[in-house]
Amino acid sequence: MPNRKVIIPPGMENIYDTYHYAPGILVGDTLYISGQVGRDEDLNVVEGVEAQYAQAFENIGKVLRVAGASFDDVVEMESWFAEDMGNLRTFMAVKDRYFTSRYPTWTGFAVKGFSMPGIIVEVKCKAVLGLTDA
Repeated sequence: MPNRKVIIPPGMENIYDTYHYAPGILVGDTLYISGQVGRDEDLNVVEGVEAQYAQAFENIGKVLRVAGASFDDVVEMESWFAEDMGNLRTFMAVKDRYFTSRYPTWTGFAVKGFSMPGIIVEVKCKAVLGLTDA
């Protein structure tokens, strides 16, 4: 039976302690990453569309690194956009800075809003560690 390990990168302890959810959970070789948004370690929403997108991916990267993974290990990505997907080209350009060779599956949604004012995107990923290409 696989082990369950909670992944909490430095600076994300407040998410686990205050809001009672894990930034990531590693079950065997599969890493489940909670939806990450464009907010810094102090939970301040980052200003600017491109900067907020980049911060969400930086937060994902922190969870991946603590689990011993990288963006190359991500097999599935979901993204939610506030109101509409009008900045999709910008999002894709930012995404491509992080996914440079192995691309995950991807599903995108437009939603009414998020739990914190000012957030415009949330990105959730699933990674499998130790995969090789066939």
